[in-house]
Amino acid sequence: MKKVNKLGQVWIETVIYTLIAFVMIGLVLGYARPKIQEIQDQALLEQSIEMLKQIDSTLLSMGSAGNQRILEVSIQKGELKIDGEYEKIIFEMESESLYSEPGTEITDGSVIILTEEGADTNFVKLTLNYSDVYNLKIQGKDEVKTLSAASTSYKFSILNEGADTNGEPIMNLTIS
Repeated sequence: MKKVNKLGQVWIETVIYTLIAFVMIGLVLGYARPKIQEIQDQALLEQSIEMLKQIDSTLLSMGSAGNQRILEVSIQKGELKIDGEYEKIIFEMESESLYSEPGTEITDGSVIILTEEGADTNFVKLTLNYSDVYNLKIQGKDEVKTLSAASTSYKFSILNEGADTNGEPIMNLTIS
């Protein structure tokens, strides 16, 4: 009879130790996972700022009418909006990271950064404003084009079509 009790005691101890290990792992993951997500979001925002700077640099180097450049843009999270109506390029992303001081616009080169604090996540908006510099068109039209996160890169073909009636260069973006 004693042998059966010892065998049962070993199994009960094994189950209890396993449960304690699972609880400890759960506690560590409960704390570490949000921090890991915050660090990943911060890295994605840094990459997105560099992407916008690359777009800005390409637009600034277009030169005279007839020049054309091809640019590849990768979006891993968030949305890229090209606003031909208001001449802006905007990247928006929900983030675990509080990237900058909430409610205050800051600039990084020509990129305007605005973070809005939310209850669960934060909203980060990165903007390139060309309202006084270029007349942006998307496939020849003054419209808004939204690009979502995708596993493949988007290809931008940017063509300088010369100046409009206000003397601003028309930059026509074709996206594929």
